[in-house]
This record gives sequence, structure tokens and C-alpha cells, in this order.
Amino acid sequence: MRLPQPPLLVITDRHLARRPLLSLIEEILAAGARWVMVREKDLPEAELAALVRAIVERARRAGAFVVVNTHASVAAACEADGVHLPQGFPIAEARRIVGPGRWVGVSTHNLEEALRAAEEGADYITLSPIFPSISKPGYGPALGLEALREVAQAVPIPVVALGGITPENARACREAGAAGIAVLGSVMTAEDPEALVRAYLSAWEGSNP
Repeated sequence: MRLPQPPLLVITDRHLARRPLLSLIEEILAAGARWVMVREKDLPEAELAALVRAIVERARRAGAFVVVNTHASVAAACEADGVHLPQGFPIAEARRIVGPGRWVGVSTHNLEEALRAAEEGADYITLSPIFPSISKPGYGPALGLEALREVAQAVPIPVVALGGITPENARACREAGAAGIAVLGSVMTAEDPEALVRAYLSAWEGSNP
């Protein structure tokens, strides 16, 4: 697959967000973000579906894309662009639910998981944590850029770098082979999420050799 352009994936967490989530989404879309993952694992399915529909509506107006963490059935019912699976969730089952026209992404944390996800039919993977992360401090030690480079060279699908990504290190991720970058805590907790998204996009787009 070709990742949304620009390939910045903003992951939601309404508990971390400094303002109402839909308002924050509107701000980041205005800043140029074109890819959102709805990751609200504690929401009952009906409430999650309502939120996803509201985000999809806003994303469509901006020409942006939405994936739903874990819940393939919600992604399909709400006409999102795909589902993103944690480790251990069956890719084939998710594909059956969302259909061939939607993406199935997978969270990975090492080369073995990345290779397995690609082999089992994932469209893209996130690899994390590349750097120490404020939103996922319990996910083990940072993998670093060399691990990112190794995985990006080994798998035939796009690798999205996640965990501790900042405008200052986005260029290094791209140079290490990342097809995109994903952010959660930095944008959710930002005093000015629109300005921060613009900084990410500028860093990424300015990283061409």
C-alpha cells in the first residue's frame, strides 16, 4: 500500500488530550494531518462507533484517512479506511471483517513480529518504541534507529516509526527507512497541536536528501 500523504499517523487518546477530542482532530486536520488512528480502547462499542463516525466525517471533508484500533467490525460499519491490530490479533480474521478494500495494520516491536505480520498479509506495520515514549513507557527499552533500519530493509510493506518521535528526530527515522511516523502523546498533550503537527510535517517533508 501507499501510505496517506503526508505519512504522519496521529493516534488518539482522549484521556491525554488537552481539549475535546473532536476539536483537536479538526485542528490537526487544518494543520495538514491526513491520517488518524482512533485508539480509545475503554469506550463501549456503541460510543466508539459514534466517535469514529464523527471523526470519519471530519476526515472526509479534509481528504484524510481513518483507521480504528482493534475493532475491525467498527471500522467496517463506520466506513473507516481500515483497522489497526495489536500483537496477537488474527490478521486473516480482521481482513475477512473489513474486506479487501480496507487496510489492516499491525503493531510490532521487533523483527520477528514484523516479518510475521508481513507474511500474514498486513498492509503496513508500526514499529515501537523507537525512542523513549511518554505515552507508552512500559513497552520496553527503545529499539533505536538501527533496529528501525533493519526492519525497514527486511519487510516488503511500509514501516511506520512509533514511540518518542519528535520533529527533531523525524528526519533520522526517514533516513533509517521509515515510510512514515506515528505520534500519540506529543500531539494529544500539546498546548498548540496545530503548530506541532505543522512542525512534524515540515521536518518530514524537509528530510529528502
